[in-house]
Amino acid sequence: MDLTKLTNENVKKAIEALQANDKNAWFSYFANDVAFTDDGRTLDFKPFFDNAFNHKEKFLTIDKVENDGKNITGNFFAGQWGTFKVFFNFHQNADGKFNGLDIGQTK
Repeated sequence: MDLTKLTNENVKKAIEALQANDKNAWFSYFANDVAFTDDGRTLDFKPFFDNAFNHKEKFLTIDKVENDGKNITGNFFAGQWGTFKVFFNFHQNADGKFNGLDIGQTK
């Protein structure tokens, strides 16, 4: 899959970790107190992504990149839930870590 569309370096590295199913690398790009939502519901970030990594969830395509490379949309394999179009909106703090992530299904 082509990740050259990802223009924010930390988003690119985090998505590379997700694609490689490397949860230690993935978590290293996030602050300790990540605000996380899935389809608008506030959830606990670490257990959610521990489960996602257990199911080898990943992007199949990156279709759109916006907001200085922090918002991405594409087709996603979501393990037990199937494959569908999703958005990942990263919120980056002054240190470059992600202190927020909003994900969800797009229409």
